[in-house]
Amino acid sequence: MKINQFIEKSIGSWKSMRSSHSLAFRQFEEVLSEIKIEAININNEVAVNLLKDYNNYKKDTLYAFQITWISESNWNNDSIGAKDSGKSILIAIPASENSGLLLRSLGYSEKINATSTYKFLSDNTFLINTPYNQTIAEERIWFISNNVRCRSSVIFSKENSAILQTAYASEVRNLKV
Repeated sequence: MKINQFIEKSIGSWKSMRSSHSLAFRQFEEVLSEIKIEAININNEVAVNLLKDYNNYKKDTLYAFQITWISESNWNNDSIGAKDSGKSILIAIPASENSGLLLRSLGYSEKINATSTYKFLSDNTFLINTPYNQTIAEERIWFISNNVRCRSSVIFSKENSAILQTAYASEVRNLKV
């Protein structure tokens, strides 16, 4: 699979149910989310800022998209129904047919700009590896069908490679009736 095909397949609105296990806090979390993925213009102000260190790339070879979400978590008894929302702009910079860089305006593990490497495995699983200040996140996304996809992630401590958190999500596309 190529990155543009993966992004096109991901465009749309999704309902997500994620289960996380925080080994650091010895806690399980269930998160229900509404996720929207849409293509954006590479000349978007945030996209231009993300690309400031990557100005040797032709813009017509890049793919920009935005992910927005609203989620509800049961993190602990005091915050049952705690809501969160956010937005992240991502830019894929292909290095080859099945690998490259992924720039993010908001990271997955740490809420900072991040640069990830990505590649597609032989079964079309999208593998993303992101080093942050304190952690390293490894995410996998794969499609079960055109309207169902799965995500898993593992967050490691950068200091000692200890596993801090694992997560699994099932995502179902919202279909218009």
